[in-house]
Amino acid sequence: MQQRRFILKNRKLETHKGDYGRVLVVAGSPGMLGAGALASRAALRSGAGLVYWAVAKELVNYANTLTPEVIVIPLEKIKQTKVDVVAFGPGLTVSRQTKRLLHEFIAGDKPLVIDADGLNTLAAHRKLAEKIRQQHIVKTVLTPHPGEMARLLKKETREIQKSRLKSAIMAAVLFHSIVVLKGHQSVIANPSGYKHLNLTGNPGMATAGSGDVLTGVIAGLIAQGLSLWAAAKIGTQLHGLAGDLAAKEKGEVGLIASDLVEKLPYAIQNTF
Repeated sequence: MQQRRFILKNRKLETHKGDYGRVLVVAGSPGMLGAGALASRAALRSGAGLVYWAVAKELVNYANTLTPEVIVIPLEKIKQTKVDVVAFGPGLTVSRQTKRLLHEFIAGDKPLVIDADGLNTLAAHRKLAEKIRQQHIVKTVLTPHPGEMARLLKKETREIQKSRLKSAIMAAVLFHSIVVLKGHQSVIANPSGYKHLNLTGNPGMATAGSGDVLTGVIAGLIAQGLSLWAAAKIGTQLHGLAGDLAAKEKGEVGLIASDLVEKLPYAIQNTF
């Protein structure tokens, strides 16, 4: 338990939800609301005190029914919402609005975790990447699967898989970001060339929504004060361990992303 004091805040008797960070999740679109729900719930299960989920105005009522513990807001109210970190991209679709929102968050001062259609938008608009490179400090985490990494680096997916370590470092340098290249033994890299290989996880996690959960976990840890590098490493470890715990109970074949969310508290208990 001693290690926990250096990683996650001990919870005092006199405390409130604001002490454990505020996450903004910008995710989901018609037919893809589940992505935002999974990322939001994962951030809460990772210990974040408050999670806001921003969706299109016409989707607010639907999103409210999916996540009773999450504060659902329309996209128009993002600027009025005080948060510590932003998780951006799952289920958003690639659109002008996605590009505009991503540009605003890159230009902002909050740490940013980019996944899915956020990554696809970044790959399609290199000026956004240039904005990230102009920042003096690293404040972005990218979480691509091999296909998304291929688009970011303008390579074939098979090339990425043949040289996963090299690809992760290349992307970290090119985009001045912490990079989590997902897959078997996920690779975490930073622009200085440091790399870390994650050894938790199993093939049952190759299921829809698993990456959305990881996005929420990393954002939830950043909200609690972890550095981006620590949050990426520990978040990936917890995500994989949650998958291992779920597979032990239910098997790999029937594993779904919601199982990962529910096992996150136990993964945290087993880690810290």
